[in-house]
Amino acid sequence: MTVRADAAGGRPPDPGADWYARSPEEVLTAFGVDPAVGLAPARAAELLAAHGPNALPEERRTPAWRRFLAQYRSYMQLVLLAAAIVSMVVREWTTAVLLIVLTLLNAVVGLRQEGKAESAMNALKSMMKATARVRRDGREAEIPAEQLVAGDVVLISAGDRVPADGRLVAASSLQIDESALTGESVPAAKETGALEGVGLPPGDRTNTAFMNTPVTHGSGVVVVTATGADTELGKISGMLSATEREVPPLTRELDRLTLWITAAAGLTMIVMFALGRQRDQAWDVLFVSAVSLAIAAIPEALPTVTQAILSVGSLNLARRNAIVKELPSVETLAFTSAINSDKTGTLTMNQMTAVEVLSPTDRYTVSGTGYALEGKVHHAAGASAGIEDAILPYVVASDARLVGGEVVGDPTEGALLVLAHKAGLDTDATRDALPRLATLPFDPGYKLMATFHAAADATGREVVRCFVKGAAPAVMDRAATALAAGETVPWDAGLRRRAEEESERMGGEGRRVMAAATRDLDPAGFDPEGDLLSYVTDLRMSSLVGMVDPPREEARAAVADAQAAHIRVRLVTGDDVTTGAAIARQIGIPGEAVLGADFAAMSEEEQLARIEGIGVVGRVAPEHKVLLANTLKKKGEVVAMTGDGVNDAPAIKAADIGIAMGSGTDVAKNAGRMILSDDNFATIVYAVEQGRTIYDNLTNYIRFVLLLLVTFVLTFLGATVFDIAAGEPFTPPQVLWVHFVVNASFGFALGFDHESPGLMRRRPRPRGESVLTRGVLVTVGLGGLAVTVVLLGLIRLGEGRYGSVETGRSIAFTAFALCLIVAAFECRSETDSVLTTSTFDSRQMNWTALAQFALAVMVTQMDGFRRLLGTTDIDAGQFGWALLSAVALLLVWELGKALARRSRSR
Repeated sequence: MTVRADAAGGRPPDPGADWYARSPEEVLTAFGVDPAVGLAPARAAELLAAHGPNALPEERRTPAWRRFLAQYRSYMQLVLLAAAIVSMVVREWTTAVLLIVLTLLNAVVGLRQEGKAESAMNALKSMMKATARVRRDGREAEIPAEQLVAGDVVLISAGDRVPADGRLVAASSLQIDESALTGESVPAAKETGALEGVGLPPGDRTNTAFMNTPVTHGSGVVVVTATGADTELGKISGMLSATEREVPPLTRELDRLTLWITAAAGLTMIVMFALGRQRDQAWDVLFVSAVSLAIAAIPEALPTVTQAILSVGSLNLARRNAIVKELPSVETLAFTSAINSDKTGTLTMNQMTAVEVLSPTDRYTVSGTGYALEGKVHHAAGASAGIEDAILPYVVASDARLVGGEVVGDPTEGALLVLAHKAGLDTDATRDALPRLATLPFDPGYKLMATFHAAADATGREVVRCFVKGAAPAVMDRAATALAAGETVPWDAGLRRRAEEESERMGGEGRRVMAAATRDLDPAGFDPEGDLLSYVTDLRMSSLVGMVDPPREEARAAVADAQAAHIRVRLVTGDDVTTGAAIARQIGIPGEAVLGADFAAMSEEEQLARIEGIGVVGRVAPEHKVLLANTLKKKGEVVAMTGDGVNDAPAIKAADIGIAMGSGTDVAKNAGRMILSDDNFATIVYAVEQGRTIYDNLTNYIRFVLLLLVTFVLTFLGATVFDIAAGEPFTPPQVLWVHFVVNASFGFALGFDHESPGLMRRRPRPRGESVLTRGVLVTVGLGGLAVTVVLLGLIRLGEGRYGSVETGRSIAFTAFALCLIVAAFECRSETDSVLTTSTFDSRQMNWTALAQFALAVMVTQMDGFRRLLGTTDIDAGQFGWALLSAVALLLVWELGKALARRSRSR
């Protein structure tokens, strides 16, 4: 909360004012606080009681029993439960128990998945458990961070985490890592002066410290301006709680499918009861037939098979560093048509790399990437006198170290040490040869760092040598001479203009530009305890260096693969637009680059019209990322969002598939549905490919299930209308056998099938597209009708020629199993013929088909199966009728596919 009280005693001023636009004196006056004294304990207690603790609202956890009951909200669970209740009414106890066990299994699996996705809100809450060093009544004290109030004076130094949002009123070489909040890849240098501008994003507020950001360097004094829910972290918490998760497409499809099946089964039951009562059939007989129909019409195995397919898919993804927290997210990947990707660490290595060095006379290029020492310095232009003197200040004016290929200290300084190693400099020996006498730490006010060392000049005279590195304009403004080919020359207008042009060029290429310089001082006039900044004048410029966080080697290929799959990639970054645009060009992301604030300022119509042409969004705040995701969703896109920071969490949660980086914050991981343990964009593209394969296989299985269900419903309806087998063509045990033995087996075989050729060249499935397309409905409708006619004909054959309804049922039951073998192969593709060798390229399908054929024989030939399923022994001639039915289905289906191929080619 933002609370301000003036010195007169307590009127809260306008809470909407921007503290960064006020001077430290104005801030202190507004709160009526002396930074040397701080708040009085009584005043602090009064504010704490009035406005509450410095804590985020905790999400209320739903009791376990309620979460368990919530699993029964799905239509499939309700239908299964209703069927179980009806089974108990008609005393079909075995069927009832089996159905109830199925619902319990589905509920437990759903509950486990829900438990894995912990609350991102509570992850934010856990980040708040900290202490704060404050001044209260003139004395320093350490208190729980939750007890902070607006107006408190807080002391921060390297190693601390900022306990609340506040305005800096004093800072000494202060740097804070705000990457989790702003997306900036390097620590932010802090200052105390007032800033101009309205509505500056957190990344531009250089005089403000934000809750939970770690202090990496220096120290400062902060006046707390916002606590709890009113901090930037608290605003993100509010966005998280307000953002609803999208229901995965497959979940919606299964719910829709269940409603259609239930409606069809209900209508059939009404017809059965009406005709049955008209024929004076007993109520109990009708109830048994209705239960048989209900069991037949419900795809009992569908949820279990679907969960198994998604589970195996998630395991395969985990082996490739993509950890899926919620199983339905696997199939959501199949619909992904837009990826909003973070830059740092995802598309880039998150390792600064020096790529170019310019001295007044020479130009060098540097190979190699990241902190690895492999690579060389290449002399590209000029009359080189060697690069060592040009880059020496970057080595000496540095506190970083390289240990085993890892940087200990500032990442920018680490990149410059790697440059020195590539140039052949022994950094440790170089530093040892120049004992340090004093250090002027980096400060955002003067934007440079200087160190002072005992050295000797060219004549052997002892001197104090000042080595300087910093922002190029800051160093150039203090230069008087330059080091050119080993000689000292004047820093004239020509050299200055060339350096500015080169600096502007490198900046336009997305590079961070630094400059280095030296100066020799007389030891007699040097005071290491004095004003060190006063010595940093009349410098001798030695070089400019251009650094970049290089793209991952695999990023360009992965972006190209995504675009070939008709997936639009956009780069969304907290860095400036120029840097983002330069990286986008390198990895092949097209489109204009805009500021997040500029995009947010557009009208909704303009956002929808321009979003297609935007490839880079820079300086994004959390609300901009959510807006970008929602705009794309309004356009009908299925959006994946990557990120690693707290600032990314709301957009990760708002996206259809939120992807958190493994190296990111717990908040981002808990908000996401998938975690990339290798932080690699290429892994996202692989995950999309796997998602498409899994969803493609699932739709093939759903076609198979639909054919089975249509056949069952039409068979029971036909048996009732034409009075065949007393309206009960199959018994409940026979129906369950088809569902759990035949259907489930082919479900696994189809679900784990190979990737279809050209899958990653197809366009993503449109948002909201139903699996029940016209082609699918025609296929399952005609196929189900054909099988129904065959099955009813075989039952009538048994009643007439063989004088036994049980014999007719047994022949039809065998024929149904054989027809489903044909249907499983045919369902692998909507139009491709099965009369090719590629039909048998799946070992799992082949073994499943052989096993089902063997079972189709055994269910009528083995006594144990006959007793279990209520079948009778059939002879070779009768089995021939069943086999002939499957061959007929094959020919009819192939004819239909041939017509479909001809229609598509036209």
